[in-house]
Amino acid sequence: MSELLSLLKLPDGAESAPEVLERLVRHAQRAGASDIHLQMRADHAEVAFRLDGVLTSPWLLPAAIAERVCGRIKFLANLKTYQDSLPQEGRIEKSALQIVVDLRVATYPTVTGEKVVLRLFGSGGVKSLVDLQLPTDVFAVLSRWLNRAAGLLLLTGPAGSGKTTTIYACVQYLASTGGRHVITVEDPVEQIIPGIMQTEINETRGLDFARATRHLLRQDPQVLIIGEIRDEETARIALRASLTGHMVISTLHAGSCHGVLERLDSFCADLPAMASSLDLILNQRLIRRGCQECSGGGCEACLMSGYRGRMPLVELLMLDAAAREFIRKREFLQIPVIPTLEQRARGLVEGHLTTAAEVRRVM
Repeated sequence: MSELLSLLKLPDGAESAPEVLERLVRHAQRAGASDIHLQMRADHAEVAFRLDGVLTSPWLLPAAIAERVCGRIKFLANLKTYQDSLPQEGRIEKSALQIVVDLRVATYPTVTGEKVVLRLFGSGGVKSLVDLQLPTDVFAVLSRWLNRAAGLLLLTGPAGSGKTTTIYACVQYLASTGGRHVITVEDPVEQIIPGIMQTEINETRGLDFARATRHLLRQDPQVLIIGEIRDEETARIALRASLTGHMVISTLHAGSCHGVLERLDSFCADLPAMASSLDLILNQRLIRRGCQECSGGGCEACLMSGYRGRMPLVELLMLDAAAREFIRKREFLQIPVIPTLEQRARGLVEGHLTTAAEVRRVM
């Protein structure tokens, strides 16, 4: 019996692709995985979960069954089942598998066979600001800022650092307080929030972040959520919207709070506009929490990893008058960030919430 069929408690010789797929997704959901990776090899497939940001050791699945599972995935995602030489993307609604999550499907050709990645959407619902487990000082600053009428908040961090989760928590908070027209521009829309106007970009049809944002400003938004600032035009629109009475929340890829300022400067060299519109920068990572059931020794609950669940590691820069003056002079590194990401991480290790090895991995 293959390792995966044994794990899913399927009998030897079981070849029902729908049953294997449904049990696989349910198992990933119970484990708290965010993604399922299925990589075809010559005589088998390797299946792994992304759990707390790290891929598990792969389980093996016979090639014959794996091919049928891939075909089933493509069928449910409305992809071309015969196409394995070009990438494809699609979505599987939760009703198709009788599960509680939607799946985003991405296929890609490799030299050993097709690779399929399933992203599990919305398994835990939209988290609230409290659910994020932010440091007390960061929570206080962020919740207070969300009650303002206008301003610009930028989040940064590598892929998988929790930026989208934080933004959704902010959006849910804004929706719960009511009274404001909130519009999002996302790539893709991962979770539907009642009462919010959500837009999904489609670059193949010419709807990118810049074009969507430009037109959505005519929809009378009070709050504009931009999934990512990727170009000069989107940066200018975000700054201008903030200066004209809108609340704007977006992400920008950079390595630090200072890096956000440098990147924004490269997109839009209007330093007075930057200094006047930007209020907050959150630089975050997600760090694995030591498993409470086995004290890090490894058990079934944590899939023998020693870790279970993640918590945010956050660096906050709140711009005051002195910081704005440094921005106008383009002296970004003179703006103090206290405490730094490294200082926060040291505190988590000293509190026995995580390990030094995990900090090294993340940092």
